[in-house]
Amino acid sequence: MYSLFKPILFLFDPEKIHRLTLLSLKLFPFRKKKIYTNLKNEVFGLNFSSPIGLAAGFDKDAEVFDKLFNLGFGFVEVGTVTPKFQEGNQKPRIFRIKNENGVINSLGFNSSGFEFVKNKLLKNKINSILGINIGANKDSVDFIKDYLDGIKFFSNYASYITINISSPNTPGLRDLQIKESFINLIDEIKKIRINDSSLKKIPLLIKISPDIEKEDLKSLCDTILLNPIDGIIISNTTLQRPYKGYGDDLNGGLSGNPLYEISTQQLKLVYEYTKGKIPLIGVGGVDSAEKAYEKIKNGASLIQLYTGMIYQGPGLVNKINKQLSILIKEDGFSNIFEAIGVNTEIK
Repeated sequence: MYSLFKPILFLFDPEKIHRLTLLSLKLFPFRKKKIYTNLKNEVFGLNFSSPIGLAAGFDKDAEVFDKLFNLGFGFVEVGTVTPKFQEGNQKPRIFRIKNENGVINSLGFNSSGFEFVKNKLLKNKINSILGINIGANKDSVDFIKDYLDGIKFFSNYASYITINISSPNTPGLRDLQIKESFINLIDEIKKIRINDSSLKKIPLLIKISPDIEKEDLKSLCDTILLNPIDGIIISNTTLQRPYKGYGDDLNGGLSGNPLYEISTQQLKLVYEYTKGKIPLIGVGGVDSAEKAYEKIKNGASLIQLYTGMIYQGPGLVNKINKQLSILIKEDGFSNIFEAIGVNTEIK
């Protein structure tokens, strides 16, 4: 059905179509999808029914998260949520790169704020794995404080919290990934976890950029290995334009198919830098079971997607689950966790 409607949908502004999609999910809930036993896995102490999750950015304000699990997702991540309401950048700010199944966005953390999202979570309580992706307000004088406030604010409402320091659309934010700034952030996180024992229970993940220099990436991984961070999401959107002529003149982060190779190479590096000791979530360009499986074999314990659904529709998730289960069996693995990192130098 989606393939029939897509040409018409693509005639309209992407942000308007996104609002229409959220509305349709509210009005027309999908039936629950099949669970495949060999896709079940325990990560961060949480039991995932499928390794395929929805990346942050789709359900920024936690409007339809409870409906999304029926598409076949093993987990859903809402946000990015900022402490205070903010409009984000000027429209238009989402652009389809149709020839390459990509998207460029310069949204700039448009968010209804912590309180709004908390109320949505209280209204629609679920028993599934829900992540909350937190960010900093553009006009904040202290980005680190915004993240600490977010951890404390949402610690009782999420299965895990993602600290998003990698959006390219908030000036200065990515500087938090660089050595001294990153160490300062981690030190402050460590302090609040020591002072509040309840914060030790919530898994904390860091979402990083695919554009980090190799030296800074190694330093970041070394710091995480020595500190109380439970996982890394690889990766956010890229400022690179790997295909000439597609989005060269547009500002913002590129996602979808053009990000696949870039993010998968970084994923493998991070898995090797962290010696396979830190669970990783692979994101970027996943639109098939083969691509999801390749990320798993390069070190991902879990996978997230978003842009792939824009081009292939909501049926993509169940299709990936079904085919991924087959691929695992064909390779002689009894469970997905046995395939993690098999293509890396860590054995």
